[in-house]
Amino acid sequence: MPTATLTSKGQITLPAEVRRKLGLRQGSSVHFIPDGDGYRIEVRSTRARDLAGLLPKPARPVTLAQMNAAIAAAALESRP
Repeated sequence: MPTATLTSKGQITLPAEVRRKLGLRQGSSVHFIPDGDGYRIEVRSTRARDLAGLLPKPARPVTLAQMNAAIAAAALESRP
C-alpha cells in the first residue's frame, strides 16, 4: 500500500502510483470530503465536458435569438 509522510509544513507528496491511478497532473485540484471518521479524496477536473449537468435545465427553453439579445445587453451594460 502506498504511503506518504507529512512534513513540518503540513505537506505530503502523493506517491507516483497514486497520482497515476487518480490521473493527477501538475495543477490538478484535489478536494478532501469528510466521510464518517475520515476523509475521501475527490479529484476535480476543469475540462468543459465535466461541467455537463452541473446546472438545472431552465423551466422554459431559451432561443438563440434570446441568448444573443441577453449577451448584447450585458455587453452594453459593462461598457465604461
